[in-house]
Amino acid sequence: MKKFEPFHGTITMIDDFWINATGEGLGCYKLMSVENVDGTLVNFVVSPGTYFVDHVMVAVGDMVTGFYDANAAVPLIFPPQFRAIVMARDTPYQNVEVDYFNSQLVSSDNKLRLNIAPCTQIVLENGQAFTRNPANRNLIVVYGFTTKSIPAQTTPYKIIVMC
Repeated sequence: MKKFEPFHGTITMIDDFWINATGEGLGCYKLMSVENVDGTLVNFVVSPGTYFVDHVMVAVGDMVTGFYDANAAVPLIFPPQFRAIVMARDTPYQNVEVDYFNSQLVSSDNKLRLNIAPCTQIVLENGQAFTRNPANRNLIVVYGFTTKSIPAQTTPYKIIVMC
């Protein structure tokens, strides 16, 4: 099971990334350097399969959160290099959570519970409607305010189901 881990910071560099010595995929893969407020630097490998929330274009200087699989093998280099699964550019009044949500729509870390409303948009990564229950799945959740309860509760604007 994937354990999604976030890293939040400012994009300091975007460059092409070679996936092998022949240059295959050049231009299709990017290396994004992200630096947080403590000065910690992380490189994200962004592939054609990386999901960008709201399909936004990001640039150097943007504040972003990159989500990666904390259980995946990574090369032992500095700065650390992770394969980006989801990237989200900071937007006012909008939060993004990527996690597994159980049958009660509570995240795996027990910090967020989803209350789905009729206005909550539930879609697949390709933008098509998802017509089943989103419980017991990996979800990308876009939401605003939360309660101060434990777990915090929110009514999401949008849920993207990761199949």
